[in-house]
Amino acid sequence: MTTLPPLSEILSSPSALSTALSILFEPSPILFIKLVPEISSLPASITTTYSSLIDIALTALSSWDVSSKAEFISAHPRIGEVSNLSALSQAEQASKATPKDVLERLEVLNKAYERKYPGLIYVTFVNGRGRAAIRDEMEGKLGVEKEWGTEEDLEEIIPVEVGGIEWVGELERAIRDVGLIAKSRLKALGAV
Repeated sequence: MTTLPPLSEILSSPSALSTALSILFEPSPILFIKLVPEISSLPASITTTYSSLIDIALTALSSWDVSSKAEFISAHPRIGEVSNLSALSQAEQASKATPKDVLERLEVLNKAYERKYPGLIYVTFVNGRGRAAIRDEMEGKLGVEKEWGTEEDLEEIIPVEVGGIEWVGELERAIRDVGLIAKSRLKALGAV
C-alpha cells in the first residue's frame, strides 16, 4: 500500500518531500530537479497540511516556463495505459474493467491528441469515470466522430502552435487537472 511520509518529515527532508510529491503528482526528473528544490527552499511554516503542499507545488508550477510545465505533465501516464503505471495510477485507471475496443480507441485518440498538441499528453481528472467516458471526452476535445481513426485520419490532424494560445490553454487545463488528481489521491490515502 502506498503511504505518504509524515508531514513533519517532508518539511525537513528533501528525500521525504521527493517521495510525497512523487506519490501525489507522479515521479519525474523535473519534479526532482526543479520542484523539490523550489519547495525545499521555502519556510517550513507555510506547509501545514498535505493539501497546502499541493497548493504550494501548483503555485510553483505556475511560474515555470511552458517547456518545464509540459515536461511535468508528460510524467503522467497516457489515458488507457495498462503497464508501467505507478500504484496509484494503476488503481485510478483500472478501477473498472475496460473492453479491448475502448483501449484500442484510446490508443488512437492519444496519438491524435499528441499530434494536435505536440509535447503534451492528455491528462484529465477521471474522478471515478470509466475509460469509455474519457474516450467520449477525448473525441469531443479533438472534434472527431466515432468512426474516425484510421492512419490517414491521424495524418489530417493539424498541430497547433507550440506555445500558442490554444496549446498553452490546453497545458494550463492539464495542470489544473493534475492538481485535482493530487487532491483526489490525498483523499484516497486518507491524508486530508
